[in-house]
Order: sequence, then C-alpha cells, then structure tokens
Amino acid sequence: MPIPITSAGATWVTGLALSAGVCNAASDLGQVTHNARTSIIRHAEQSVALFGQKEDFISELFELAEECSIENWDGYDASPISGKAFNTVVKFVRSLPDGIALPEVSPEPDGSISLDWMPSRYRTFSLSVGESNQLAYAWVDGFERGHAVAPFDFQTIPERILQGINLFV
Repeated sequence: MPIPITSAGATWVTGLALSAGVCNAASDLGQVTHNARTSIIRHAEQSVALFGQKEDFISELFELAEECSIENWDGYDASPISGKAFNTVVKFVRSLPDGIALPEVSPEPDGSISLDWMPSRYRTFSLSVGESNQLAYAWVDGFERGHAVAPFDFQTIPERILQGINLFV
C-alpha cells in the first residue's frame, strides 16, 4: 500500500535526490544503503505531485540528448551532447527551488547544453552547462547586459545564478 508523503517528507525526499549520486561507501552495508536510497529516490521522482514539472523537463532532456548523440547532429560538425553536461543539468534542475519556472533547453555545438529563461525578447537569462562544474551565464535586460561564471557543487544553485533567474521569471 502506498504511503502518502507529506510536505516534510517531500523535503526529505528532495534532499535525498540531491545526494543520490554520491556514494562513498566503503562497506557492503554502505553500498546496500546507497542502492536502497537511490531506489527510493527514483520511485519518488516518478510522482507527478512531487516532481511533475522537473520530471517532464528531465524527460525532454533525455529526448534532446538522444537526438544530439552523434557527431555532426546539426550538419555543421556539432559535437554530441556531453554526458557530463547532461548529468550536471539534471542535478541543476533537481536543485532548483520549487516554484521557479523551468527554462527552455537547447543543445550547443560544442556538446554543452543551454538553459534559457526568456520572458521577452529584451529580457533573457541564459546558462551554459558544459564539461566542468563552472556554469557560464549571461543576461540581457533592455540595454543592460552582462556575463559571468560561477561554480556549481552539484547540490546548491549558486546565489548569483539564482538571483539572475529570479529576475527573469
């Protein structure tokens, strides 16, 4: 029989999701615990109530990665989407606070993935996710524009990037 998950439980499951990919277990019991936690997270993420929009986004990302999985996918010598970029985007989306609009996603010719929040043609926040944990971002707000890079620890969105996204959603 399914057990309902309260909002406190959703926070707990979300916290687990953010740490699911890390396993430093040195013993068999530690590995079993990690595998059980990963299984719980996978089942919880299939819940539309808890992860509906994020799960839809990740499904879209899988489709994009499949479409762009070969050399020259665009006919102009583009590289396939990087597995590291893909995994970083998944972790980034899982780390986004609830209620933030999810971005548009598109492949970049160098194998990176672009995440874009574009409320209008004069207001845009764009994030490029590549091979490293360094997230390059740029924004245009009317005549103001800028760009920077921030490190991502795969669990917490850098404050500068979160502030930028919040300005454009």
